[in-house]
Amino acid sequence: MATVLITGGTGMIGKKLTELLMDRGYQVIILSRKSGVRSQERSITYANWDIENQTIDMDAIQKADYIIHLAGAGVADKRWSAKRKKEIVDSRVKSSALIVKALNGIPNKIKAVISTSAIGWYGADSKDSLQNGFDEEANADTEFLGSTCKAWEESIEPVEKLNKRLVKLRVGIVLSNTGGALKEFRKPIQMGIAAILGNGKQIISWVHVDDLCNMFIYAMEHEEMNGVFNAVAPNPVSNKIVTLTLAKIMKGRFFIPVYVPSFLLKIMLGEMSIEVLKSATVNSNKIKKAGYVFLYPTIENALKQLLKK
Repeated sequence: MATVLITGGTGMIGKKLTELLMDRGYQVIILSRKSGVRSQERSITYANWDIENQTIDMDAIQKADYIIHLAGAGVADKRWSAKRKKEIVDSRVKSSALIVKALNGIPNKIKAVISTSAIGWYGADSKDSLQNGFDEEANADTEFLGSTCKAWEESIEPVEKLNKRLVKLRVGIVLSNTGGALKEFRKPIQMGIAAILGNGKQIISWVHVDDLCNMFIYAMEHEEMNGVFNAVAPNPVSNKIVTLTLAKIMKGRFFIPVYVPSFLLKIMLGEMSIEVLKSATVNSNKIKKAGYVFLYPTIENALKQLLKK
């Protein structure tokens, strides 16, 4: 079976993706900044890369048939200081530059590069996007996340000049039991409080982690796929609906809805509050047209599946 090289393979998405690739019989190489890392799984190996010094394991590049590029500092992990914003951008742009450099300088058999981007590309909803959703042709927003996503996508595009097929998945809010947004949504509900952010009307374009990882594999396995695809579920919903749906599943009728004022979120989160309060309706029409069938198309079936575990 083919070998898949993954950057960011030890993160929330990378771990699930590795598991699914192994289930399908793929060999997986995970790029790591730590040396001497070993896996007990025969189908997983680790290789070194150093983004700052722009070095990478030559053997890993030569063995791989595909690259799935997930690497990037967590956008919501820390408050957005000037230093943190630079880390967010550099971790994406410099890691992409290293992949381009490696594919240009090392003999390889890479058939395709599947790279992450994010729906932070899009700005706040307009009347049109609220009705139809942002599609992949929309211009990048000029705020921090929009400009970051634009630089991120541009940094990986030179692989196309090396005759490599490139797919970029603009990932929505990922729902998973092992981290990310769902963990934060659940915290107050466990204490009986359904915390609705701002007015709760802002649209969340979400995706179940299983669907997201399956989209990476689908894009890798389908040679006709090229360019940008929104990796979001087909039914975006408001923050209020996400919160209340989750509360009902977790607590039945035993919870109290509480609105968290926008000004308080701005104090707590700083500039990041702009994204928390932003409404962005993103459509999945293009990836559905490419043939991908969602396992969890609605927020209710996604949350019920995740909360079973």
